[in-house]
Amino acid sequence: MNLTELVNISIILLLIATIVALLSRWLRVPYVTGLVLAGLPINELLSRRIGLDPSLVLNLFLPILIFEAGINTDVSRLRSTFKPIALLAGPGSLLSSAIIAVILKFLLGLTWIPALFVAVILANTDTVSMIAVFKDISVPSRLSTIVEGETLFNDAAALVSFNLISQVYSTGSITLLQGIQELLFIALGGGILGLVLGYLSIPVFSRLDDPLSSLLLTVAVALGTFQVGQFIGVSGAVAVVVAGLIFGNLGLSSNTSASNRITLLSFWEYASFSVNTFIFLLIGVQINPVVLWKTLVAILLTVLAYQLGRIFSIYPLMAVVRWIDRPIPLSWQHLLFLGNIKGSLSMALALSLPNTLPGREYLITLVFGSVLVSLVGQGLSLPWLVKRLKLSKFSKHQQQVEQLQAQLITAKAAQDELDTLLKSGVLPKAVYEEMRSTYQVQIAAAEKVLREFYNRRAGEFDGESGALSKLDAIRRRLLLAEKGALNEAMRKRILSEEIVRERIQSIDEQLLQLDDD
Repeated sequence: MNLTELVNISIILLLIATIVALLSRWLRVPYVTGLVLAGLPINELLSRRIGLDPSLVLNLFLPILIFEAGINTDVSRLRSTFKPIALLAGPGSLLSSAIIAVILKFLLGLTWIPALFVAVILANTDTVSMIAVFKDISVPSRLSTIVEGETLFNDAAALVSFNLISQVYSTGSITLLQGIQELLFIALGGGILGLVLGYLSIPVFSRLDDPLSSLLLTVAVALGTFQVGQFIGVSGAVAVVVAGLIFGNLGLSSNTSASNRITLLSFWEYASFSVNTFIFLLIGVQINPVVLWKTLVAILLTVLAYQLGRIFSIYPLMAVVRWIDRPIPLSWQHLLFLGNIKGSLSMALALSLPNTLPGREYLITLVFGSVLVSLVGQGLSLPWLVKRLKLSKFSKHQQQVEQLQAQLITAKAAQDELDTLLKSGVLPKAVYEEMRSTYQVQIAAAEKVLREFYNRRAGEFDGESGALSKLDAIRRRLLLAEKGALNEAMRKRILSEEIVRERIQSIDEQLLQLDDD
């Protein structure tokens, strides 16, 4: 395909995406589901076939999406939900893979290696799909953090498991000890690489005053970290996630100018949206409806297999969570089970199956069909499910509280920027004081109303606890900050371990009494 044809096809895809965006909003269906459905007839209308290149997804699209998710993820929230995320992304992914492989082995008559390949491909909840869907659906923030955290980190489990099975297929065998060593090396090595490159990028970023130069640095960090990870044999996906978390939480600090932050975050939001658009259109393009129809029964059995794998990994593991962390409500567990949408990573891994693997085309068809059923069936039903489970609670009181919080956040951010302008000599003091006093009036008004809200009892909110949940979220952050300070004091030997453990136990009890946000 020459450059002219590529440009023409890109223009056609962008026009189709624009129409889909308008129709999706009008019909109230998820944008990504609309893109997949719109992509199905495209190859029949074009003179030249186009498709999804697995190397393009793995080396370009995936790093962009997970880095964007990383820089927008609050590490304090991720840390507060680390235990359920770790259980789902680690043991949960492996348990689900094992269950799927056994079911496919006996239901479809696959041999062990093909069954394991399909199992690890379909065991993970796709990062691209879930992040795209959750941007359109309002759910409790702790739940969205768990879902997004799981999708970010179980990519690593899928990629590592896929590589291990490929190694078994090519060499004929691998010992359990070798498998565990390989797993630890790839996962921990990726985390260490992300830490190193993420921290190294921060001093360079702080010396760049030009927003465009800073933007280029972030692109280099996202794509370069993934390639370095692939080159040295560790998980590039884990490395990019960690680098994104470090850069977003430490690099984009208060020392970064507002214009610089806006430029960077706006660019990455646009890049993520564009990549999502092309990925899901190309997923639809890649799927052949005629071939899928001929293997419909096998595809439905495969969907049943990965749903059963999800059931037996979600509910038992979430029962374990209540012994080590705040319990996960049953309604949240239902969403975790039914919301395990598949997508681009599954298809990219299917296309990456060894060419010599017996029945390769059949396995690709099973994965593609499962992805289509997942994106259309689960993608369309997810908003209804959230409403049915009453997870999206946004009362008029909560809306008013968030409007006041928005007023406080914006006014104080503007005051901080005014302080910077005064120190740099851009503003004369008289103008500075006049403008600052305007914002101070907004802050005082918002603080007065918020104080009245937070001082009320739960019964005064007409049975709705939205505002109190917001206060609980603030209290949780304060308690987590206290825990962090205690652990740091113990690490520096300022406080004894006995005293610290006693105080931390008291803080944990207070955390358990707070409502989930």
